[in-house]
Amino acid sequence: MATPATCQLALKEWAVTVKALADGDQIMMLRKGGIHEESKDFRVVHPEFLLYPTYLHQREDLLKDSHQPTLRQLLADHPADNDAVTFTHWARVQELLEIDRPGKVADLAPHHIWTDTYAQSRLHWKPMVPLTIMLLRVYRMAAPVTAPYIPEYGGCKSWVDIIPTVRLGELTPVVDDARFGEMVEAVRGSLGLVPA
Repeated sequence: MATPATCQLALKEWAVTVKALADGDQIMMLRKGGIHEESKDFRVVHPEFLLYPTYLHQREDLLKDSHQPTLRQLLADHPADNDAVTFTHWARVQELLEIDRPGKVADLAPHHIWTDTYAQSRLHWKPMVPLTIMLLRVYRMAAPVTAPYIPEYGGCKSWVDIIPTVRLGELTPVVDDARFGEMVEAVRGSLGLVPA
């Protein structure tokens, strides 16, 4: 499937999770929505987007021990001023799954960097709404692109329109087709789903 030349839409996510996606350590995001979402619930408004690393609310105790040093390094390297945002990766949604039972969240533990306590907390927040699992094919951009930060990007919302439009350049998958297929089927298998 062809990839686009530009992108204006970005999905905000913890920088440590963006790094795990960028390194091919995981292919999933968990979502229920930001506090300030217009509909109060998370919606995939477009299946392709930039990954926007955020630095608020990240905590070591919400990550498995193996990824706590990564968070410490990211926070040490992050500039104190927030006058720009740098994009290095673009993603396409491969599949959306919804779960509403704690046991299913626990079954996902081998496939992500978060503690089970944190993953379960995502399920229990707004308990009438199922937890959305986004399986993403992530691509490395040809070169990082930095855009000025504007106040409209702030707040607890998932989606932002980036100004100006970001030129993606050549996009390279962070994991090859075979490995990505294995990772998708491993997640689906953990949830008791038949192969796609």
